[in-house]
Amino acid sequence: MAQDVSFNVHNNNGDPVRVDAWRFGDPDNGLKVHLQAGVHADEIAGMLVLHLLMQRLAGAESAGRLNGSVTVVPQANPLGIGQFRQGRILGRFHEATGQNFNRAFDQSAALGRCATNVQAWQRKLVELAAPADVMLDLHTDDEALPYLYLHRSFWPRGRALATAMKMDVAIIWDEGGEGSFEETVIAPWLRAGDTAGRMAATLELRGQGDVADHLAGQDAAGLYAWLCDQGVVDEKPVVDDWPVEAMEMGHMETILAPCPGVLVFERELGEWVEEGQRFARIVRRPGDPSSEVVLQAEQAGRMLTRHRDRLVPQGMVVAKFTGRRLSRHWTGGLLDPN
Repeated sequence: MAQDVSFNVHNNNGDPVRVDAWRFGDPDNGLKVHLQAGVHADEIAGMLVLHLLMQRLAGAESAGRLNGSVTVVPQANPLGIGQFRQGRILGRFHEATGQNFNRAFDQSAALGRCATNVQAWQRKLVELAAPADVMLDLHTDDEALPYLYLHRSFWPRGRALATAMKMDVAIIWDEGGEGSFEETVIAPWLRAGDTAGRMAATLELRGQGDVADHLAGQDAAGLYAWLCDQGVVDEKPVVDDWPVEAMEMGHMETILAPCPGVLVFERELGEWVEEGQRFARIVRRPGDPSSEVVLQAEQAGRMLTRHRDRLVPQGMVVAKFTGRRLSRHWTGGLLDPN
């Protein structure tokens, strides 16, 4: 029977809200795994994945096949879940303070006394995950191929995870500096030089609209197979071979909208685009053919992500591409600094 390890925080009105969390297995015997979804609140796909995975973990636990423990937080952010405006959830940022929900976890974890409800929530979430040997944070992009995001310390070991999850690309990073949840959890490991037998990664489960039983079932099966492969579940893993492209984060090309307007993609996700080839256009003033602005690839690569909305402001991320050389725009840090 899974142990309830939920905790309460306070929302913007000061009312208590609950972060549901369950622990399967014995944390004193074997690998300790922490799985969570929805840190940004509007990234829904992972919530359904963990909802389905929990049913499989419950079966494994009742059959005595768990070696170690798996803590699951299927909806990690009750503060963001309550931020609906005109029928749409405002997930990435805390409405009252403007803070990105997945930034400054390190600062919140170090505070003796939290000044905001976001800080209190962040600290409690870090405390729940801190004992883990393995942490997987489930996210989604706007529209995207499935991809993995992980520190260099965990590559190439992370290839097994990407293969189990049928992820097309693994983006390898070296430095962050913004205090994301993943950075904060692994910081003590890196300081101690103790990454053997450990793993942490952010899993981007396609796009925000990709919430469906067949996709969630595939992803839950992939996570379960990987847990079997890691020895957490005493079953033979069933993992098909899958080609995974390892990509240095500095080689990723992020294309921003040079102007506002109607965004029209001329290439699909996953398509290969040559350097200089057009992949989209922005119609600045509908009705005026001369107002169309063509967007071209900075270098040859695959379209990994693209903007979900088709009316864009200037400066918005339009698309991200894999690349074969260091991007001329690369300045270090996170893939998405904001």
